[in-house]
Amino acid sequence: MAGAKPNTILVVDDEPEIRKLVAAMLTPRGYRVFTADTGESAIRVMSNHPEIDLLLTDVVSPGMSGPMIADEIVAMKPGIRVLFMSGYDNTQVVQRYVVEKGYSLISKPFAREELEQRVHDALTGKKASAAG
Repeated sequence: MAGAKPNTILVVDDEPEIRKLVAAMLTPRGYRVFTADTGESAIRVMSNHPEIDLLLTDVVSPGMSGPMIADEIVAMKPGIRVLFMSGYDNTQVVQRYVVEKGYSLISKPFAREELEQRVHDALTGKKASAAG
């Protein structure tokens, strides 16, 4: 589709290396990527960029947890897609969000191909398994 806007992703992780790595993996694929290190900064970014299509957030983060960040962002933009990242086993909280709310989950560490596929699936509404 000529002139189509690239999908825009907000990556939230308290680790700067992970934010940089995820952005470096997705930007060459044509995605526009914003990053935030906390839930509060994610909310500020979302306020300034309502065109964001996907929230890609770590489950465990200082201050606001990933599910709390997702709740706030979804309240700001109903229908935004959500993809959680986690380096831990799937907790009940994550399962609740993945199963009950229809969000997606990718387990850390992940390869570029897996990230690209999960992001694509999340943006297109394809349901992937909760196990990463």
